[in-house]
Amino acid sequence: MSGFGNALSSSIGRKYVMGVTGIFLILFLIVHAGINSLIFLDDNGLTFNVGAHFMATNWIIRAGEYVLFLGLLVHIYQAINLTIQNKKARPQTYAVYNGSANSKWYSRSMGLLGTLLLIFLVIHLKDFWVVSRFTGIPTVDANGHEDLYAVMREKFHDPVRVAAYVLLMISLCYHLLHGFASAFQTMGWNHSKYNGIIKGASVWYSIIISILFALMPIAVYTGLIN
Repeated sequence: MSGFGNALSSSIGRKYVMGVTGIFLILFLIVHAGINSLIFLDDNGLTFNVGAHFMATNWIIRAGEYVLFLGLLVHIYQAINLTIQNKKARPQTYAVYNGSANSKWYSRSMGLLGTLLLIFLVIHLKDFWVVSRFTGIPTVDANGHEDLYAVMREKFHDPVRVAAYVLLMISLCYHLLHGFASAFQTMGWNHSKYNGIIKGASVWYSIIISILFALMPIAVYTGLIN
C-alpha cells in the first residue's frame, strides 16, 4: 500500500491522477451540456425540467455526483500540488524566457484559468445545484416537475451574471484546449498515427462545449427562447 501511495505522490503519479480525473470531468461536461441544451427546444422549459428531474431523482446520477465532486476536488488538489512541485524544482527563473516558443499561452496559464473556473463553479452550484438538490424550488411546471427553468430565467435576467458566465466559458474553452490533449498524453493514449485526430477532437470539443454553455444564458437573456 505504501508503494502505491508513493507512486501516486510522485510527479508522474500526480499527473496520472490529473489525467484520470480530467477525462472523467470531460465526460461529465458532455452529459451536462446535453441536458442543459434541452432549453433550446423552446417549450417553456418542459423538456428541460424533465431532464433536470431525472438528474435529481435517479440514484445512479446522484451517486455519480458525489464521485464527480470527489474527482473535482482531487483534480484541484493535484493541480495545486503540481504547481508547487514545479516551482520547487525550478526556484530560479531563467534570465531569458520565451515561453511562447515552446507552448501556447493557455498551456502556461492553466492555474489562472482553473482559478476562474473554480469561481464559476461556486457561483453555478449556488445558483442551480443547491436549490435543485437541497433548498427546493417553490414553483412547478405544467407537468408537475420543479421548475428549474424558471430559476434559470430569473438568474439570467441579470446582464452582469450573463456576461460573467460568457467570459468564464471562454476560460473553460482554453482550459479544455490544453487539458483534453494533455489528459490523453498523460494516460499514454497518444500516438503519432492519431495525434492529429486527438488534437482536432480537442479543438472541436472545447469550442462546442463552451459555446453551448455560453449560448444558454445569452438565449434566455435576449429572449431567443421563451
